[in-house]
Amino acid sequence: MKKLFIASAILLVSLQVSAQKLHKLNFKTTEEMYSYFEYAPGKKVISGHRGTIENKMPENSIPSMKAVLQHSIAIFEIDPRLSKDSIPVMVHDATLDRTTTGTGKVADFTWKELKKLKLKDKQGEATKYKINTLDEMIKWAKGKTILNLDKKDLPMEMTAEIIKKHDAYPWVWVTVHNVEQAKFYLDKNPKQYMSMHIRTQQDLEKFVQSGLPFNRMIVYIGPDIKSSNQAMYKFFHEKGVMCMISSAPTFDKLPTVGERAEKFRAVFADGASILESDLPIEVSKAIQ
Repeated sequence: MKKLFIASAILLVSLQVSAQKLHKLNFKTTEEMYSYFEYAPGKKVISGHRGTIENKMPENSIPSMKAVLQHSIAIFEIDPRLSKDSIPVMVHDATLDRTTTGTGKVADFTWKELKKLKLKDKQGEATKYKINTLDEMIKWAKGKTILNLDKKDLPMEMTAEIIKKHDAYPWVWVTVHNVEQAKFYLDKNPKQYMSMHIRTQQDLEKFVQSGLPFNRMIVYIGPDIKSSNQAMYKFFHEKGVMCMISSAPTFDKLPTVGERAEKFRAVFADGASILESDLPIEVSKAIQ
């Protein structure tokens, strides 16, 4: 009887862990989403760069995003690419070698072939997880988070059609690198929200001259804390626009948790409202 009780207790704990509550962003309308991402002093948003690579999780996967949402509300930048038979699949690189048990170019394999592969963690070890499609990820993310689609080899026309098919405007953004890309998506649907790259004064002037709206975007201004950021913060905050810094190529590389946490906090103290990181769970702990 005692053994049965212990076994039952272990099972209960296991079920509780597996069903751990997710911290969710659930927007019913695009207007709700716009309001949430309007700048306000002190607002802090975590963006998981490709989900996360923490805790042996494979990047660009639904399991990695679930792991982050068990700790904190977060949004996610992800990377769809096209398979040989034109299925958008979630692989960052043009090749399979680094992040999967496959080798060669993603574009040389059909979805039927790709879904047999397993994803690797950051250490290059195979996990039990498999490649997700973009459609799977969009369906899963509804009512939980925001997906920010980076620009890889999907034609913009196809990206716009996929978002339209799912009517996913309240929870799917697109990364745009210039005014022309921004105009394309807003012409397709004026409700489309974007993560806009504006890293220099020249970029800013070109955007202002375009006449495009400021209330359809967050702005990525770079990977560093530097004095020139202050002019960007001042300009965009006055427009109600949140600014994002990515620590993935910079502060995420620091050798200790303490050093990284100090920089994560410094990014927000400097004026950023959104911090994108390969280590979003660490970020959530650093700013709690």
